[in-house]
Amino acid sequence: MPTGTDAGLATHNGALNHVAINTAHKAALRSIARVVDETAEPQDPELARAGIAALLAAGRTMVLTGAGVSTDSGIPDYRGPNGSLRRHRPMTYQEFKHDPAARHRYWARSFVGWRHMRRAAPNRAHYLLAEFERRGWVSGIVTQNVDGLHAAAGSTAIPLHGDLSLVRCLNCGSVEDRRSLDARLQTANPGYLERVDLDPDAVNPDGDVTLDQHLVDDFRMVGCLVCGSVELKPDVVYFGESVPVERKHEVARLQAESEALLVIGSSVAVMSGYRLVLDALQRGQQVGIINGGPTRADARAQWRWRTRVVPALETLAAEA
Repeated sequence: MPTGTDAGLATHNGALNHVAINTAHKAALRSIARVVDETAEPQDPELARAGIAALLAAGRTMVLTGAGVSTDSGIPDYRGPNGSLRRHRPMTYQEFKHDPAARHRYWARSFVGWRHMRRAAPNRAHYLLAEFERRGWVSGIVTQNVDGLHAAAGSTAIPLHGDLSLVRCLNCGSVEDRRSLDARLQTANPGYLERVDLDPDAVNPDGDVTLDQHLVDDFRMVGCLVCGSVELKPDVVYFGESVPVERKHEVARLQAESEALLVIGSSVAVMSGYRLVLDALQRGQQVGIINGGPTRADARAQWRWRTRVVPALETLAAEA
């Protein structure tokens, strides 16, 4: 039995832990809510195109992609004019980890929404970037997307924020293929999907959809195949969670081997992506951007091509 001092320490440590969790959650909410405004004068499109073409011609450019690369595959972006943030706030890591009801709600909604994500196929942008990689025009690709579409198109892209196709147990660390988990969830929830009238346009980039509370309540979660815990989490980096150290090292090695950075389809509002821009600038590398709207890095980039992703990549491919 703990002594009075031990109990006091436990209470103190518990209070400190609660404060730390709440602080991290609030920081994650600020990151989610960040608004990306115009910070630089528009650049002449032809000047920007020529500058970016020169970066690719040099052959040592690292590419960083975001949600704008996958919108033509039917997956919405976060901060665009029709982005999912206008109707949905992603769950923070702190909510997922420490609120069992929130985690259960996520899995009920994701069980429905994942079918749409699973059917998504690479679009022209993914295939063009894979071709750029094979031709040696880019030194490598880092993606902030968790949809796995770069890999499906034949790219060796590093998934900075993980991959929705895998599920990790927060209790024992074991990993399960999402298709395997989905099959087990279907067995545990017979007839559930037939009760849901899903609007494909309401599916968010993380596979989450909005469900009525009675459907959430009726959903049955299954446990880890190894330890039985229901603390299962998509193997992706949530807001409020850090990118795994080994993945950071992998990206750092690629950036050290590169001579420039090209951001495609991302507002780089999240620090994990924006950090790569800052690192490139610190190394004296040029930064180019292809995006349909403003980005956090506009004022720092040498080349800013404000345009749709697919036509831009097709133009660059045709001119090479």
